[in-house]
Amino acid sequence: MFAHRTTYLFLAGLLASQTAALGQNPVMTRQDASPQPRSVTLREAGSARRLIIGAAASPGRLSEPQYADTLAAQFRQIEPEIHMKFGFIHPRPGSDASAYDFAPADKLVAFAQAHDMLVRGHCLVWHQRVADWVVGGVAAKTIGSEQLKAILQNHISTVAGHYAGNVWAWDVVNEAFNDDGSLRSTIWYDSPGIGLKDRGTAYIEQAFRWAHAADPKAKLFYNDYEAEVINPKSDAIYTMAKDFVARGAPIDGIGFQAHFDLAFDNPKTLDSFAANLKRFSDLGLEIHITELDVRVNAPNATNLAAQAALYGKVTTVCLQNPTCRVLQTWGFTDKYSWIPAYFKGKQGWALPFDDSYQKKPAYNAILKALEAK
Repeated sequence: MFAHRTTYLFLAGLLASQTAALGQNPVMTRQDASPQPRSVTLREAGSARRLIIGAAASPGRLSEPQYADTLAAQFRQIEPEIHMKFGFIHPRPGSDASAYDFAPADKLVAFAQAHDMLVRGHCLVWHQRVADWVVGGVAAKTIGSEQLKAILQNHISTVAGHYAGNVWAWDVVNEAFNDDGSLRSTIWYDSPGIGLKDRGTAYIEQAFRWAHAADPKAKLFYNDYEAEVINPKSDAIYTMAKDFVARGAPIDGIGFQAHFDLAFDNPKTLDSFAANLKRFSDLGLEIHITELDVRVNAPNATNLAAQAALYGKVTTVCLQNPTCRVLQTWGFTDKYSWIPAYFKGKQGWALPFDDSYQKKPAYNAILKALEAK
C-alpha cells in the first residue's frame, strides 16, 4: 500500500513539474497539440466552383518569399504584367531568336509549372509598349504597311509558337476600341497599319488567325477596359465578336479588365454588368475577368468594407454566368499595385492583400462568395 502510494505521489509530482515547466494545464497540452484546421485558399475555393482564380505577376518579384508563396498558394493562374508585351519580349529588330528576349517570361512560366498553375498570355497586339525600333522605323518612314504586316505576323507566330503548350489562353488583341465604339487609331490599325484600315476589324481578325495558326490549342481572347457594362464600347466589341463567331474566326472569348472604383457598386450598374456578360456568353464565348482591382481614396474601415462588398458582388456575377471561367486580379498585393502611381497617390489600396501580404476584407469577401451555395 505504502509502496503504491509512494509511486503515485512520485509520478504525480513528475507530471506537475513537467506541466509547470511548460506553463500549461495537462488537458490544454493535449488540445494545443491537435492540428488546427487549415484555411481554404482562394485557389481551392475557386476550383471547387470550376472557376480559375488568377493574378498578374512579375518574374522579378518571385525571389521575394512572401510574394512567391502567396502567389503559389492562393492562385491557380498566372499572367505576366509586362514581360510578354511587344517592347519587352521583342526588343530588337529581326525575325530570328536573337531579336527576342524570352528569359523573364520563361521564368514566370517555369514558376507556374512548378506550382501546377496555368499561364495566361498577355498580350500579342497592343498600341502601347511597342518596341522602339518599330516606332522609330514607322516615324522615319522606313517601315510601311507591308513591312509592318510582316513584323506583326512574325511577332505573333514566334511568341505564340514559343509558348505553344505552355500558355493556355492569350489576350490576342488588347484595347482596340475607343469609348464611343470607334476603332482606336494605332500603329497596327491605321498609323500606318498592316494594310487593312478600310476593313474595320479585319486587322483584329488577322491577328487572331495568325495566333491560331501558331498555337491551334490555345484559347484566344479579345481584352478591353470600360466595356464591362452595356455601352457604346461594349456594343462595338459585341458586334465584332458576333461577326467573328458567325464567320468562324478563331475567337474563344472576351476579357473584361474590371478596373473599378466604389461607384461601380450600384444596382443599375451591376445589372448592366451581368446583362453584358450574358450577351457575350450567349454567343458561346468564354468570359474572363482579367484585371480586377477596386481602388479607394483611403484605407479606412468604411472604404475597405465597401471595397470588400464590391469584390464579393463581382465574384457572384461571374459565378452566375455559365461561361465565366476566370476571375483574375491585376496583381494581388497593394505593395506592387499600379494604381497609386497612375492616380498620383490619390487612390490605391485596390487588391485583396495589403502591402504586408495580410488578407484584407476583400479577400474574405471573394472567399465567402466562392463558398456560398
